[in-house]
Amino acid sequence: MASKTFSLKFFSLLVSLFSIIGMAIAGDPNILADFIVPQNATTIDGNFFTFTGLRSFVESGPPTTFKVLKVSMVEFPALNGQSVSYAVLEFANGTTNPPHTHPRSAELLFLVQGSLQVGFVDTTSKLFTQTLQAGDMFVFPKGLVHFQYNAAQTPAVAISAFGSANAGTVSIPNTLFITGIDDNVLAKSFKTNVATIQALKAGLAPKP
Repeated sequence: MASKTFSLKFFSLLVSLFSIIGMAIAGDPNILADFIVPQNATTIDGNFFTFTGLRSFVESGPPTTFKVLKVSMVEFPALNGQSVSYAVLEFANGTTNPPHTHPRSAELLFLVQGSLQVGFVDTTSKLFTQTLQAGDMFVFPKGLVHFQYNAAQTPAVAISAFGSANAGTVSIPNTLFITGIDDNVLAKSFKTNVATIQALKAGLAPKP
């Protein structure tokens, strides 16, 4: 009987371990080839595996606003199936990357220039923050709401790596206030009034 109980516990432990390992390595689906060729491609050579879209960043001057230069499979089709992508984030002084999430990947941010206030909120509503200096790295766990803010008087530049070719970005302000959710629902959710919600929506509306 004791042997049977031990076997069941050992089996349960193995199942749990395999589940944890599976969660840890979960990402984009595995592919059955070295790389994925787009259907409309006629010739595959070194150009297909080269991305030149960041030349504008290298050649540009200091940022005047917040700007994101994405390098996902949308911009760089060769990343499809490779479970990796990048983004370059440029912050003028006083600008922010508003609270958002990446549903398909964690984000590993490397601060190249300046200083940056960063933070994320876990599923218990605990806030984790840090002020980064050039050369520092910070990880935002997969799917959690996070932000970056340049409170300094000088520009900041960061590079973010993702474990997905298409990590996705869900902007919290845009998702809540410009997708058509009923004003009354938002007012009750935020314990405020419809006029306040409409003012927030007006502030987020695209400028003509």
